Amino acid sequence: MRKFFSILVIAVMALSLAACGSKPGFSSPKYSGNVMLYSSMQEDQIVAIKKGFEAKYPDIKMDYYFAGTGKVITKIAAEKQAGRVAADIIWVGDPTDYMIFKEQGILAPYISPESEAIDAAFIDPEHYYTGARMMNVGIAYNTTIVKPEDAPRTWNELLDSKWANQIVTTDPGSSGTMKFFVSVLMLNDKYGVTFFEKLKANGCELESGSTATHNRVAVGAYKVGICLDYITANMAAEGSPIGFIYPDNDIVSITSPIGLVANCANEENAKLLYDFILSKEGQEILVANNLMSVRNDVKQEGVDVDFIASKSLKVDIAYLAKKSDEVLDAFDKIFKYTVH
Repeated sequence: MRKFFSILVIAVMALSLAACGSKPGFSSPKYSGNVMLYSSMQEDQIVAIKKGFEAKYPDIKMDYYFAGTGKVITKIAAEKQAGRVAADIIWVGDPTDYMIFKEQGILAPYISPESEAIDAAFIDPEHYYTGARMMNVGIAYNTTIVKPEDAPRTWNELLDSKWANQIVTTDPGSSGTMKFFVSVLMLNDKYGVTFFEKLKANGCELESGSTATHNRVAVGAYKVGICLDYITANMAAEGSPIGFIYPDNDIVSITSPIGLVANCANEENAKLLYDFILSKEGQEILVANNLMSVRNDVKQEGVDVDFIASKSLKVDIAYLAKKSDEVLDAFDKIFKYTVH
């Protein structure tokens, strides 16, 4: 009897193992539910990430709130005041904002397995956020009005009277990328407040959003603009008469991070989205949409990362974060009442 019982147990175990082996992914967890992303990134890029993520996890719905950085931050602040931030992941343009999120307890630390392929310079030492895309501020121009060889090639060339009343940029109070750009130049002894005073004196106007700024250059309302490389590239790919110049020196490069919201409603799904954005698959989606990858194993045709790195201004993120309000106040005093 004992021998029969032993044989029966072995048989049952064998059948169980066989059953497990016959079902690929049997031991894998079942992912379902929702995940919410708050982002200031262009909506086309968000949708591209959404499609890729939902294709990989078909039972998870990725929702998103899309607006300029200023509106995203206002929404987060209001929700935190009410007791809970509804986002699971935050993805805005200015890295200095994440230091503030971190200080306010909005973010939770998370070490993504994908971070092994990302330079440590793009990762918060305490792992509260990770750079997820690269973009650069440069000079866009209308190709039907301005020849490439005549376009400004430095920031100081924008101060030339030939561009008087023909320059546009985005209000840094609404755009995180422009806030970063303004902070970098205004806190640099080579430019400072004086540069922006001269820029305003030369007739530079403001738009309230990055898309509007680029559109104004594309339709010829302004000859040139202080703009972003990836938005310009997307518009040019769609046939808009807009070109882009990386300045000969002092390029402002921005690594736009992602952060996991502390005590978020969908933490496990949020980690999956975080990992997907940083994965090779996710980064290739961004590259296909004219963004630069932060990974060292993603091919990027037509992008001279070494040139950009060699010509970029070095910045102290912590110092920029500390001076952020001071910079915006100084900028507003110069450009007050000129936002369209």
